[in-house]
Amino acid sequence: MSTPPIELKASELNPQGGVFCPNPKADMKLWNSHPKVYLDVAHTGEAKCPYCGTIYRLKAGETVSHAH
Repeated sequence: MSTPPIELKASELNPQGGVFCPNPKADMKLWNSHPKVYLDVAHTGEAKCPYCGTIYRLKAGETVSHAH
């Protein structure tokens, strides 16, 4: 049984365009989860955690602007 992807707004990403897993949006308790890992969502619009398999996806229509 797989869990549905966690849909994220661009405003929920950190300044580098990613999120950390475990993440409260994934309904995980931080004290009993895997080590914290950074996932780059902005680059491809989706990232999968190598530990738990949770998929974080940018919501349809959301865009990430990159400041240079």
